[in-house]
Amino acid sequence: MSAFKPLVFSGVQPTGNLHLGNYLGAIRKFVALQDDNDCIYCVVDLHAITAQLVHEDMRGQIRSIAAAFIAAGIDPKKHIVFNQSAVPQHAELAWIFNCVARIGWMERMTQFKDKTGGKNAEQVSLGLLAYPSLMAADILVYRATHVPVGDDQKQHLELTRDIAQKFNIDFGNHIRKAGTGVDIVVGEEPVHAYFPMVEPLIGGPAPRVMSLRDGTKKMSKSDASDLSRINLTDDAETISKKIRKAKTDPDALPSEVEGLKGRPEADNLVGIYAALADKTKADVLAEFGGQQFSAFKPALVDLAVNVLSPITDEMRRLMDDTSHIDAILRDGGERARARAEKTMKEVRDIVGFVQ
Repeated sequence: MSAFKPLVFSGVQPTGNLHLGNYLGAIRKFVALQDDNDCIYCVVDLHAITAQLVHEDMRGQIRSIAAAFIAAGIDPKKHIVFNQSAVPQHAELAWIFNCVARIGWMERMTQFKDKTGGKNAEQVSLGLLAYPSLMAADILVYRATHVPVGDDQKQHLELTRDIAQKFNIDFGNHIRKAGTGVDIVVGEEPVHAYFPMVEPLIGGPAPRVMSLRDGTKKMSKSDASDLSRINLTDDAETISKKIRKAKTDPDALPSEVEGLKGRPEADNLVGIYAALADKTKADVLAEFGGQQFSAFKPALVDLAVNVLSPITDEMRRLMDDTSHIDAILRDGGERARARAEKTMKEVRDIVGFVQ
């Protein structure tokens, strides 16, 4: 092999309702990437049990994510859509990566520190500490070259690169002997690599969608208030109610982007409008600058309903016939397993297991 074949991988956890932030920050990007790339999109259900072991409706959540992928426009025939637990090679490679990675690497992960609050680390699951190595396995079991990421996942992608680099160096002679490596340069160092150095796909200014109740907090599935987010399953009336009730300030919208500084709620609503309309914030303010929110919010409602209603309707149709979603996940799982097993056969050979 003279070069790694370009491949895009990404996944979404089946925990809670998908919301506008998930759509604008991730799923819409997934849809756009499929036009020019070979893509694998995964519902990462193994990750879902790291922080909460028992879920009341895990199957329903998995199907809901898959339905959102398809309703948003991902083609499961041209690409692969599947749930992670259907491909045991993810967990198998994760164990090898657990032995490659160092505990200190895991403890430095910002999300781990955030979720443990810097204390009570002995009370959280081992899975929560080790899940970045599973995330690395998710990507590298397909030898994926690119991953669309937001700001909060960049550190995990860097760890994926660290794990790949350490594996490539530790097993360098074995990789060369197996004849399955690729000559690459990392920094200025030539490396005969089995795993690629995965690159992030940022793809323009990714919208950071904040809570409708507090413009300083990210829109979240776990927020206690449903009014804080627009769910992809919300109907037009609910979307309208949430936007009308969204927190704002008493001033009119500014005419320049600079005028949004120090106004997080105004900045958030303008950003949402810009993202939904595929415009810049400057474009939006050129149209609405000087107007009150009483005029801007109805326009935002109309836009949000126009963009999201077709997705919501298709999600509901798909969820009414889960056999169709299950068939897509089964087909995707079979195709993903075939690719993952090819990698694992070569990895077992490199490591030195008898098979």
